[in-house]
Amino acid sequence: MITITPLGLAIGLIVLAVIVGAALMYMRKRHSDHLRDRFGGEYDRTVREAGNAHRGETILHEREKRVASFDIRPLSEESRARYVEAWRKVQARFVDSPADAVTRADVLLGEVMEERGYPVVDFEQRSADLSVDHGDVVQNYRAGHAIAERHSRGEAGTEDLRQAMIHYRALFDDLVHEPVDSSPVIEGRDGRIHDMRKDRTFSREKLHD
Repeated sequence: MITITPLGLAIGLIVLAVIVGAALMYMRKRHSDHLRDRFGGEYDRTVREAGNAHRGETILHEREKRVASFDIRPLSEESRARYVEAWRKVQARFVDSPADAVTRADVLLGEVMEERGYPVVDFEQRSADLSVDHGDVVQNYRAGHAIAERHSRGEAGTEDLRQAMIHYRALFDDLVHEPVDSSPVIEGRDGRIHDMRKDRTFSREKLHD
């Protein structure tokens, strides 16, 4: 019979604590790496605004959870062609009326988002929703919108509006030309959410860390 001394027990508990701590740190790093890869520059922006990495990552997890519940779908070839032609007309409109072209571009983006499956919500929420799958270009959307807001106050000129169109075009191209897998979002017996559109899996618990 093996006798465990108090010292041996203490050492064993310390070793166990070190192992558990290392495992938790590894898991946390994996989650952070996943979010950085998925959100790109939006990760840094959110963490900075949240004040620390933990709060920022919690916000991003909540966005993932929200968007996973949407029915995001690809545009049909007919819709894609229709939107491309509509954008061509908007760009042509810029020659005669830059401000009107920017307004129409913003409206057109909203129509594309709605047809893709994003809900009609306020600008900030829409930007947050887009950041989940379009983290590399959502800042273009924000920048274009900010210029349009400045113009409404008489603080932006024609060249600024041209930049707004460039920003909007970046998101437009990403939304219209992105092939989207229509595989379902399902919840497994283990309570984990399997977002088959992007082959993503995450647990409900991790969404609330």
